[in-house]
Amino acid sequence: MEHFVDRKQEMETLQNEYTRKGSALVILYGRRRVGKTTLISEFIRDKRALFFLASEESETQNRNAFKEKAAEFTDSSLLRRADVRSWDVLFQAIMDTPSDSKPVIVLDEFQYLGRANPAFPSVFQRIWEEILKDREVMVILCGSLISMMESQTLAYNSPLYGRRTAQIRLSQIPFEYYHAFFPDKNRRELIEMYAVTGGVPKYIELFSESGDIYTAIGKCVLNRSGYLYDEPYFLLQQEVSEVGSYFSIIRAIAAGNAKLSAIASALEIKATGLTRYLKTLIDLDILEREVPVTEENPDKSKKGLYRIKDNYLRFWFRFVYPDRSFIESGQSDIVMRKIRRSLVRNHIAFVYEDVCRQRMWKLNGEGVWPFYFSRLGRYWDADNEIDIVALDPDGDNIILGECKYWQEPVSVGVLKELEKKAAAVLWRRDNRKEWYVLFGLSGFTEELEKEAALRDNLVLCSE
Repeated sequence: MEHFVDRKQEMETLQNEYTRKGSALVILYGRRRVGKTTLISEFIRDKRALFFLASEESETQNRNAFKEKAAEFTDSSLLRRADVRSWDVLFQAIMDTPSDSKPVIVLDEFQYLGRANPAFPSVFQRIWEEILKDREVMVILCGSLISMMESQTLAYNSPLYGRRTAQIRLSQIPFEYYHAFFPDKNRRELIEMYAVTGGVPKYIELFSESGDIYTAIGKCVLNRSGYLYDEPYFLLQQEVSEVGSYFSIIRAIAAGNAKLSAIASALEIKATGLTRYLKTLIDLDILEREVPVTEENPDKSKKGLYRIKDNYLRFWFRFVYPDRSFIESGQSDIVMRKIRRSLVRNHIAFVYEDVCRQRMWKLNGEGVWPFYFSRLGRYWDADNEIDIVALDPDGDNIILGECKYWQEPVSVGVLKELEKKAAAVLWRRDNRKEWYVLFGLSGFTEELEKEAALRDNLVLCSE
């Protein structure tokens, strides 16, 4: 399956940088398999471009490989035969070659060059300042190791700090585009696919080769030779040094320990010992700290809960990691039976809430309500939990909603229960205007639809 889906904003950014007068330096980074190289390939398809993929080899080997690319790009047999021991010479040769259009130079997996030679960012800074900055050229530095890319190119103490003209942190593809990958699947099947693949193009490609979600899981995940079986190890081992410690934390959260104290208790360590690990996982976009959307000072809130942000990692740590012994001993069918028994209840239903919250932003932009909310999230207290709460502080409007991944239509009872729970939300309770939204994958009962027709503060959404 070859699809180029979404990425409109990123393509627009790249194109704007390309058409700007003079030089452009773009930093493009994101987790592995998220589609960075595909995005760049699509962008340079109709441009004069030199694409170089750095490796984990030595700097000398990378420089020699780059020399071959430069010789091909400049059509220089002399450069191909030359013994070049300086990056400067290669970039100068590229810029001295006449061109009818602005050249694009792509250094993919840039962080490997900095790993091979910690001084390379300084080397490239000099090349940028002395050879590239004042010329018609576009350079894209791309990388998949988030922590290294940030430290080598974006951090304040990086030699390249302040040189970039644009930066793109490429994230997963939102659910709303899944129909483009799976045009023959219904909404329930699309949500199932999204719940496990999580918007990562490579995972989507693998799952598209199977007819249903369980066949795809069996082939790609529960198979010891499957592409995704060890994927979490690959994701983490290049970013962090203590993979075991991070795995333990993620597994504890996947098991339902969301509070800092609960995670610490599960791991039998002090809460203070978790701080740096949690921060790293948040920086890597693996975890997020969530507080009730009504909290005025989120960073200081004591109600913070940690959740796995990545759908595939959430699935893998919940259903695969605890039962790896079965898979390793050739009994993956036992794991599959457990997955079939609880995948919807313990995973897909929660992902559906995320899908609905994504949909809320789209409804907001479509003017479904006579105002625009600026804050969206969940609400919980000791006795209540509400899937969706959206706030419009300027107009004292609050939207409260529930998401039901059910086989049967949502009834009026769900609305009445939501209205009761709304009373527990103290946000501007005396002056606010309350609005309600219900998401139901299987639609709504006739009674509820009649109720919605009589009210201007209730929206039903089954799409």
